[in-house]
Amino acid sequence: MSVASLSRFVLAHKRLVVAGWILVTVVAIASVSSAVGALSQDFSVPGREGAETSQAILQTYGNGGQNPPLVPVVTLPPGTTVDSPGVKEELAALDGRIQAAAPGVRVASFASTGDRGAFVSEDGRTTFVLIFAGIGEGFAELPQVTAVREALVGAGVAGAPVQLSGYSELDTGGSGGEGGGALVETLIGAGGALVVLAWVFGSFLALLPLLVAGVSILTTFLVIWGVTFVADVSFIVEFIVALIGLGVAIDYALLIVTRWREEREAGVPNETAVQRAMETAGSAVVFSGITVGIGLFALVVLPVPFLRSIGYGGILIPLVSVFVAVTLLPVLLAMIGPRLDWPRFRRGSQESRGWSAWARLVVRRRWIAAGAASAVLVLLLIPALSLNVGDPSAESLAKGGAASDGLRALEESGIGPGVLLPFEVLAQGTDPGAVATALGQVDGVRVAVAPEGETWRRGDGAVVAVLPAVDANSDAGGAALDRVREAAHDLPGTVRVGGQAAVNADFIDAVYGNFPLMIGLISVVTYLLLVWAFRSILLPLKALILNVLSVGAAYGVLVLVRQEGYGADLIWGYSATGAITAFIPLIVFAFLFGLSMDYEVFILARMREEYDATGSTDEAIVRGIGLTGRLVTSAALILFLAFGALASGPVVVVKILATGLAAGILLDATVVRALLVPATVSLLGHWNWWLPASLSRFVSHQGGGHAGPVAPIAGEAD
Repeated sequence: MSVASLSRFVLAHKRLVVAGWILVTVVAIASVSSAVGALSQDFSVPGREGAETSQAILQTYGNGGQNPPLVPVVTLPPGTTVDSPGVKEELAALDGRIQAAAPGVRVASFASTGDRGAFVSEDGRTTFVLIFAGIGEGFAELPQVTAVREALVGAGVAGAPVQLSGYSELDTGGSGGEGGGALVETLIGAGGALVVLAWVFGSFLALLPLLVAGVSILTTFLVIWGVTFVADVSFIVEFIVALIGLGVAIDYALLIVTRWREEREAGVPNETAVQRAMETAGSAVVFSGITVGIGLFALVVLPVPFLRSIGYGGILIPLVSVFVAVTLLPVLLAMIGPRLDWPRFRRGSQESRGWSAWARLVVRRRWIAAGAASAVLVLLLIPALSLNVGDPSAESLAKGGAASDGLRALEESGIGPGVLLPFEVLAQGTDPGAVATALGQVDGVRVAVAPEGETWRRGDGAVVAVLPAVDANSDAGGAALDRVREAAHDLPGTVRVGGQAAVNADFIDAVYGNFPLMIGLISVVTYLLLVWAFRSILLPLKALILNVLSVGAAYGVLVLVRQEGYGADLIWGYSATGAITAFIPLIVFAFLFGLSMDYEVFILARMREEYDATGSTDEAIVRGIGLTGRLVTSAALILFLAFGALASGPVVVVKILATGLAAGILLDATVVRALLVPATVSLLGHWNWWLPASLSRFVSHQGGGHAGPVAPIAGEAD
């Protein structure tokens, strides 16, 4: 069914459509908590040693695995060591305090093992405890972690305070990881969106896109709940659906409402205006939704369940938003649109004199515009080439407070940051003590310990903690992990290596080996769709190239700001991460590729329409940018605000993801869409619209247009 036929159907059955959406929304509201509760916490890569070992440890012992330990650190006063009278008893009491506050945690320390070489610095003044807890829901922390933190408030040994450190404590600043949650961040984004929409429309029409977004988000959660019955869906989808859904649904509604208003301004009767808006803007919205979905489909083909589930959620976001926009929105415009278009501080026509003037300037100075925009992108692409995929170093996460003080104490005492991310080795059918002795001699390992007791040993299995001499997330730490794995596999029995560092290494190996295939698949399918839609061979190719450049430039910003730390301390209060969390470049690529193509379709669809009407490429550029410039800028600003809300949480990994997405949207809407797109279209001239006659019968002929070869037009660039 075409968009025109669908809009005629919904306009003929307004009450039925409204009643249906009210029912769906009520059910979605009632089930949203169940949908969120059904989301998976699993980040593992099936069939990989690190993930399977970590999962086995978590299932057997109820803690640890890929979850890094909490690490309380004590630096005794000068003249006092762990051998001083009463100190060991106080350390044992500290262990007891921890286990009483959080039963079920797995603890290892100098007091519990008597292993001075493993848990005490050479001068005897600094010691630490390893506390392995379970895994919390989403970014929320486990109650055990909260209990440990509260139990250590005011705790001390020999008059020295206990500094609670650990990788997760450094990541969240010791304040927990829950933050405001997706609901609060979505409300922040919606508030910013309402301000932008009020500026665009100057009337109560600003409420319609927000209504469409609300229905779309809730409906998407309802559909995702159904998906959870047949496949795991990651909890990260909760944030992505809420915030990406907010931006995409508003974008689609913004385009349709603006076109409807334009038709009304021309004196067209209301329902006819709705029908025309759906036939033009509605068709562009449908195609945009498909292209966004293709970009996100890339995640579905990757061999990692949690990324695949993000792909499911990502595909559903634009598809559901499109469905709401082409069914509910036209009915609302027909029923209450004219009444909401008050007090009309802004005219209905979307054409902007400022954007039209800008487009004329770009067309006149197309070589300068293309060169300047290309220079900006190339300058950002250069640092993107040094993108280092992996978890941030512990040092980069230190922001001050007890967690940072504990890390400093470990470094200054000579113990080092390696104890924050130990390799957890599961030894079965062999002597764990012998395993610890063997692995402790591996180059790059500080020490390995095999504590006794049922919290560390079950049946014929035991957990051995291997503490690297350096940060496990560093290059040297990765090399040490490889050597530990090799040594473990040579030992008697079954000895496997888990822990967060091992899981991360397996993830990178599994995913990035398929990354070129993913990019190629997306590019081919998107290109064919664009050829069909724009009736052109070169225009889609140019769009793909610009999209890849846009994503690459966003990577450059990630490297400069997050990996290298330029401005990070000033803006976010921490130093360079040294690496970008492994899954972030994938998600940034998938979403930015789709969203960038979304804007490309909005602009080029209008240019194609204007070209079909005028036969002039340059006039089509000026009219197309004049009519869509404000739309694209507003849509990009709304998404930018949504990503800004995402960056407001306390979790560093979420901030990094939000930085990449926000930078990509900003670059795409300014440097690419406002400068490079019109300049390159003008440079290509009539070649933009060239299509071999042999292909003309296979492509779209909407809008009446120049399918097939197009003759050169006087005054245009060849």
